[in-house]
Amino acid sequence: MKIAHIAPPWLAIPPKNYGGTETVISHLVEEQVAQGHDVTLLAPGDARTAARLVSFFDTSLIDSGVPWHAHLKAYYHLHESVEYVRRHQFDILHTHLSSSADMYLFPLTVDLSIPHVMTIHSRFPFDHVGDWNGDADRYYLRKWASSVAAVAISESARAQLPPDLNVVGVVHHGVPMALFKPAVDTPEEFYVWLGRIVPEKGPHLAIAAARRAGVPLVLAGIVDHHVPEAVSYFREVIKPQIDGRQIRYCGPVSLSQKIDLLSRARAMLNPLQWEEPFGMVMIESMALGCPVIAFPRGAAPEIVAHGKSGFLARDVDEMVRYIKHIDLLDRSSVRAYAEAHFSARVMAEQYLDLYHRVRADALLRAHRNSISVTPISGGGPELVCA
Repeated sequence: MKIAHIAPPWLAIPPKNYGGTETVISHLVEEQVAQGHDVTLLAPGDARTAARLVSFFDTSLIDSGVPWHAHLKAYYHLHESVEYVRRHQFDILHTHLSSSADMYLFPLTVDLSIPHVMTIHSRFPFDHVGDWNGDADRYYLRKWASSVAAVAISESARAQLPPDLNVVGVVHHGVPMALFKPAVDTPEEFYVWLGRIVPEKGPHLAIAAARRAGVPLVLAGIVDHHVPEAVSYFREVIKPQIDGRQIRYCGPVSLSQKIDLLSRARAMLNPLQWEEPFGMVMIESMALGCPVIAFPRGAAPEIVAHGKSGFLARDVDEMVRYIKHIDLLDRSSVRAYAEAHFSARVMAEQYLDLYHRVRADALLRAHRNSISVTPISGGGPELVCA
């Protein structure tokens, strides 16, 4: 199948440190190429991919110093990408809605003849900057949303999507199991928290659980210096608790560093404070045999098999109890569960099924639209097939 992916232009693919959407796109594109599909990735020139790469500028926007709320160059990338797709033959266009600039894809693709699916990676609404909230989402959704076959990344995410969206299915993310191989056979005595250091990800609660359980905790992840609230949260709440002994912070981690860290950790703590649509770090941990202890928020109950690949804890007290029972879980079984449910192979196969369904629906609509009723002289209406 000839597949075109239009990636958001903000972070490199794959990302250098943090970037959930970009990580998923990379895993999906590489697996589709490996399965023999003809894949074109439309992304900034710093992308690394086995697909055909088409770029309209050299460097992803954040790496070139463009702040998140500056949309002009992002619009240029999306516009040129759609025009490229319009001029070439593809069986399916796959776009990705991750941040507010990606909303431009709705009007830009509305008249495309190529079947089109859009994965919704983040939560609505998108029309906001800091504490300011606008109402543009409802205009975009009412005017253009029904023309796009939308894909949710979890059942939890699907339940939160606006009713104007034409949601055609749910596909969970997946990771390449050949890449996510445990770096060690036996874990060490520390636990890990990994992600964007923001309140809704709960690193302060992971610290509280580790202190009460009397276990070492390593924090890893990025402080987004483009977001003042994230900077103040790290400086005022997290940094004062880092003592270099029981609570350590190792900063942002590359893919190889992440694999090493999660392989060595006893478990990954994920005390979510919001309805997260998915949570890549959970399946990455499980793929490496590292169990996950998470709060049952968002998609966590869909990802973590309680008592098999990790535990679902209702609060810090339960998280402390499950920390003390982590040896009840077999790490090889944790990895096997991830391979069966959250591998890149499974993800790519589910998207392929969805592509075929969307194409079939598009062909059926085109056939119906080609049939019109035309009156003829001296008789009743005649069916004319264009």
